[in-house]
Amino acid sequence: MGNLLTNIVGSLNTLLWSYVLIFLLIVLGIYFSFRTNFVQFKFIREMIRLLTDGAKQEKGEGISSFQAFCISTASRVGTGNLAGVAIAIATGGPGAVFWMWLIALIGGASSFVESTLAQIYKVKDKDGYRGGPAYYMEKALNKRWMGIIFSILITLCFGLVFNSVQSNTIALSFQESFDTSRSMMGIILSVVTGIIIFGGVKRIARVAEVIVPVMAVAYVIIATFVIVKNMAAIPQIFSLIIGSALGFKQAAGGAIGVALMQGIKRGLFSNEAGMGSAPNAAATAEVSHPVKQGLIQTLGVFTDTILICSATAFIILLSGVYTNGDLTGIQLTQIALSSQVGSWGGTFVAICILLFAFSSIIGNYYYGETNIEFINGNAIWLTIYRVCVVGMVYFGSVAKIQIVWDLADLFMGLMALINLIAIGLLGHIAFAALKDYAKQKKEGKDPVFKSSNIEGVTNAECWENNIEGIKKAN
Repeated sequence: MGNLLTNIVGSLNTLLWSYVLIFLLIVLGIYFSFRTNFVQFKFIREMIRLLTDGAKQEKGEGISSFQAFCISTASRVGTGNLAGVAIAIATGGPGAVFWMWLIALIGGASSFVESTLAQIYKVKDKDGYRGGPAYYMEKALNKRWMGIIFSILITLCFGLVFNSVQSNTIALSFQESFDTSRSMMGIILSVVTGIIIFGGVKRIARVAEVIVPVMAVAYVIIATFVIVKNMAAIPQIFSLIIGSALGFKQAAGGAIGVALMQGIKRGLFSNEAGMGSAPNAAATAEVSHPVKQGLIQTLGVFTDTILICSATAFIILLSGVYTNGDLTGIQLTQIALSSQVGSWGGTFVAICILLFAFSSIIGNYYYGETNIEFINGNAIWLTIYRVCVVGMVYFGSVAKIQIVWDLADLFMGLMALINLIAIGLLGHIAFAALKDYAKQKKEGKDPVFKSSNIEGVTNAECWENNIEGIKKAN
């Protein structure tokens, strides 16, 4: 029975990732890039300014734009950055890193579109705001059934399956470094997770706001040390990555296809551009114009892949241990770093994994919560979901990993497919919102959004008058 499930999941993943999603991600990413005049590059300075302002922002009815960024980054920055990159290199070779970069660069535009749409079609709730793909599928496309399917997939994918992946990686890394019992680690993680998620979105936001900056900065500092230490080898590493991705020898041997699939799959698992997950966090922010949060979330894609995933890739490639076929996943990253900085490197990675993956558990949980509320606002369903999340955190700590990763890939692929269809149909609204934002900026204003100013926007209940946004801008 187990082998049958593995074969079915494997066949579906091959179909989705080898053909359908690679085509859609690249085509839509390029389309959105041209239609937004390459917003992911043109507005870099504005993204950084908005993020800095968001960190100082006083909270109103919703959470701050910086906290929303931290929730989405908490989910993005997890096992995909350490274990996922290692799996991509071990399976697809150094060329997988090139395709990971490419999907991030063009995926930034997709992230902008989906997060801006989530802001436009957000709704008010007791904690401030909530929204995401399910909400713009219902309000803009008038297809609630589509939103329900997406909500079920993201709840299963992020809240349950992905969280078991995160706890599995934590348990494995601590077993490797400290010989810690995986079941004991599972109990500890489950208890702490329960305490946080039963406290609601504002407690989640506060935890993410503390963990995310600390973990990202610490990891990048260590990676920078490794890169500086091996500065003479850096041109060779770039040559290795690009040559492995595009070289004639790799093309003749079929290695490019493997590298491309692994790079895009692991890149999407890590940065989530176009997948429909980050918009759930983007919708919670209180901003005067939806484009502001769209730009901030675009910066999150670059933070995740160009900065943190690249740090892991360089550590692994500079160490040379990726050629050992017996190593993959988090153990490969731990041994690679240890070879560069000493035995404490494995311990450092274990601590990073604890912070990275645990913050992902919290961020992933919230994605499920907001989508359960979309399907049915009954508190009983939310309580059941919370109990299931805690259970899956424990299960992941003690389970074998391969089928869990395969299921994560399948649910992620189906989610991305539905969301890409939706944002492809609704992209023109995000383009118009960006044009409105740029026009107001050119006039020297702090942009304020009103839905009546954008043709075709209806059911945007939070933006019909936007009195609060006007007050803040003035």
